[in-house]
Amino acid sequence: MTLEQTIKQLPASAGIYQYFDKEGHLLYIGKAKNLSNRVKSYFAFTPQLKANTNLSVRITKMIEQTVSMNYIVVNSEHDALILENSLIKQLSPKYNILLRDDKTYPYIYKDNSLKYPRFDITRKIIKSPDITYYGPYSIGARDILDSIYEICKLVQKKACLQSKKLCLYYQIDKCLGPCVLNVPHDIYEKELNLAQELIQNKKLLLHKLTQKMSFYADAMRFEEAGELRDKIQRISRSEIKSDIDFASDENYDIFVLHNSDKRAVVVRIFMRGGKIISSSHDFIHLHEGYDEDELYQRVLLDFYAKEKPPIIAPILVMKKFEGLEIIEEYLSTIFEKKALIKVPSKGDKKHLIDLAILNAKELLKKDETNDLSKVLEQIQTLLSLKKIPNRVEVFDNSHMAGVATVGAMIVCENGEFDKKSYRVYHLEAKDEYAQMRETLTRRIASFAKNSPPDLWILDGGETLLNLALALLESHGIFLDVIAISKEKRDAKSQRAKGKANDILHTKEESFKLSPSDKRLQWVQNLRDEAHRSAIAFHKKTKLKLDKESKLLGLHGISQAKIIKLLNHFGTFEALKELPLEEIASVLNIKDAQIIKLIYK
Repeated sequence: MTLEQTIKQLPASAGIYQYFDKEGHLLYIGKAKNLSNRVKSYFAFTPQLKANTNLSVRITKMIEQTVSMNYIVVNSEHDALILENSLIKQLSPKYNILLRDDKTYPYIYKDNSLKYPRFDITRKIIKSPDITYYGPYSIGARDILDSIYEICKLVQKKACLQSKKLCLYYQIDKCLGPCVLNVPHDIYEKELNLAQELIQNKKLLLHKLTQKMSFYADAMRFEEAGELRDKIQRISRSEIKSDIDFASDENYDIFVLHNSDKRAVVVRIFMRGGKIISSSHDFIHLHEGYDEDELYQRVLLDFYAKEKPPIIAPILVMKKFEGLEIIEEYLSTIFEKKALIKVPSKGDKKHLIDLAILNAKELLKKDETNDLSKVLEQIQTLLSLKKIPNRVEVFDNSHMAGVATVGAMIVCENGEFDKKSYRVYHLEAKDEYAQMRETLTRRIASFAKNSPPDLWILDGGETLLNLALALLESHGIFLDVIAISKEKRDAKSQRAKGKANDILHTKEESFKLSPSDKRLQWVQNLRDEAHRSAIAFHKKTKLKLDKESKLLGLHGISQAKIIKLLNHFGTFEALKELPLEEIASVLNIKDAQIIKLIYK
């Protein structure tokens, strides 16, 4: 069936549609309340099928590359919205805007049901009517909490109230000691009120921390003074500075967008009780143009879609965008109450929007002078990458004679190693090719939860590069992949073989750059970090294996039998969970009984 025939037979139902190019690569995923009307709006049908004349340059370019399409019918526009968002994250189509802000922001909370309440941190709603929340905080939540306990004489730890004796915190005058002493509630309440005031008034909090830092410095307690200095800096960075102060106790979540030719930035500001309490921003890389309507939908959907936030505030945006009503309807189901998305045109709320826009412009201005951006653009040109490699995943494997085989994935985003996103894998495969296949297959399986990056880098040559490309293609994912290997000397590729140069491999060709080339150095730095991560995890795994092997050896299980078990079952963790009969099928019943007794 031709593209035109498919379009003309589309149902007038809600659903999602997918456009593909001549090579079968996914170009775009869209949603529709009425598939027939939505898809037909992209095309003119006479004298032949072509892009409609009223489309943007970006969409016209996409339609000109489209040769086929698929569609999925769903029950409602609401369901289409969810499916579209899920597939975009998993498949990373060329013309869709992909956000990577999958963080959940922390809140500070107080449990008022306790006899002596204290403050703590949560990222989700706690099922109790006695909870008071403060936040959210993009950064600095832990520093604010620690500062409260530095200044206020509160119950410091959850376990303190179960204690039968006064602890160190009482001795150093950081707690009133209600675990043992009969502390009057009005005295404890004063400390609680001060803590609450410090949480809500960062200016006062920073003033008191600065005083305490000076006290420590004067007392030559320089380590403690240094820790407070670092806390002060992190807390100061957690919000946009503003003189805007509402007379009322209003809450708002503010989202604005701004863009240059290559990047957009989303700025979020959180106002609580009439004061700005925190802010955050993220850059979005515009590989194929800018669609503000689509981006606004993605920003709000990604920020709120995980679960109901502890504090629900009206949402302020800078313009009415296409799809606002369906996003508002969807968020209402998340919030379990009516979601409000407003476009202020005057007054203090408009000043909040203007403040966010001002900061967005400043962030993009600073970004344009970034030297790393120039290097990444040069790498994109050299290696013919479809996207600027702002977020990169790098893979390496490690083992010792087939023992303690592991894989490692490191992540670099905007020149910074994102260590929270690092992953390590215990592998069962025995040869390098199969090990990389196992590592990459497991990463691909997680794309639905953790979107693909802009680029994969493999520590290896053309064989592993082709393996990765084949795996991605078999899953319908289009992703740039390169590999880096040492040039061969005497038919061997060895790190220690003289001054063997690194070679970069792409699908089309290989590049041997000068050791001083910043593009090569960038790739080498990432490869070396992946190698370090793999080696570190291998050593940790090997140490654990040695301990387990020694334990089994002490009970008469030989090294040969241990290797046989690991070759069959993979890990000691798996071995510990197996029934007696399954272990006996590899060794014998006597050995199996000994092993089950050891791991009882």
